[in-house]
Amino acid sequence: MSETADNGRGGLLRGRRVVVAGGGLGGLAAALACARRGAEVEVLERAPEIAEVGAGIQVSPNGLRVLSALGLDAAMQGASVVAQAVEPMDAISGRPVTRFDLTRLEGPPYRFFHRADLIGLLLEAARAAGVTVTLGAEVGEVLPDADLVIGADGIHSRLRPRIGNVEVAEFMGAVAWRAVIERPGAEPVARVWMAPGRHAVTYPLTDGRFNIVAVQERSQWAAEGWQHADDPGHLRAAFAGLSGRLTGLLGQVEQVALWGLFRHPVATTWHAGNLAILGDAAHPTLPFLAQGANLAFEDAWVLADCSDRMALPEALASYQRMRRPRVERAIAAANANKRNYHLRGPVRVAAHLALKTAGRLAPGAYLGRLDWLYGHDVTAG
Repeated sequence: MSETADNGRGGLLRGRRVVVAGGGLGGLAAALACARRGAEVEVLERAPEIAEVGAGIQVSPNGLRVLSALGLDAAMQGASVVAQAVEPMDAISGRPVTRFDLTRLEGPPYRFFHRADLIGLLLEAARAAGVTVTLGAEVGEVLPDADLVIGADGIHSRLRPRIGNVEVAEFMGAVAWRAVIERPGAEPVARVWMAPGRHAVTYPLTDGRFNIVAVQERSQWAAEGWQHADDPGHLRAAFAGLSGRLTGLLGQVEQVALWGLFRHPVATTWHAGNLAILGDAAHPTLPFLAQGANLAFEDAWVLADCSDRMALPEALASYQRMRRPRVERAIAAANANKRNYHLRGPVRVAAHLALKTAGRLAPGAYLGRLDWLYGHDVTAG
């Protein structure tokens, strides 16, 4: 890259060649963000097609600000459900502990997507912006000839070790199942069903679909990654004896994927030379705060913005400096949620009482505790 921007006002990506390894949500967002700034972008995706099946995703205001800045407002309208509230539930009794109104959040509305729909609209926008997508290809031993290479190749990233990160993931003694069932007319609410040693999160998707993610603490190891099919009976057995409101939903599951949950350290180094990593390649995030994709969207915007305004070495250093503390804070908050969802005995009773009191007396103040997360706007700078 040149050392100065056109007229000193940015534009360093204009005409530059950018290669993105990975055609998932973070990779496509990064490709689109660079293409919008005039770069010639190619996405290398190892799979024979870009697709995602059987999964929902929550996109909170911080992530939606990026999608909006990328010009996706109109496309998102018909591809998502606008969330009204989140309800922490006592999974034993089946009663809500409290309810928090998500419409009170500042900024764009909290949305529920099917991942396939969100990937589809990002892919369509990227191609319309001139991005080339090459399927059945990935970055291997030799980096492609490009001004900037972006590693968005997920938790099993081949590029993360290329810049000196060789940490070993640790099985955290928990597994997660995910499934989609049919439930037309479901209320646009995310419910967190809390029980000793386990919890489930449910919310509606478009076209009458309904997303389920269920987590159980257990010592039996399971492989990492959503591609591992499991017997729905195992899911139902793990949540047997709880409220019929929850077990009734689980009883409708016909196909389910199992994922072993592993704790990955945040990468020490996010860049080297002309290579930078983002999303799960840099900071795999456990599914207890619904921020994996949102943080990847933020990464994508900041990386593209820095690369457009600064010479590459300074740009990549600034990108890591701006992003690392925030993702570490989000990951710590996600880990805390896992503990809070799975409480047992008197501690559980006391925690639910405190949550109910907060929801009744100061719901705005409770949501305000997450303003650092949901209120953040990486596009404002």
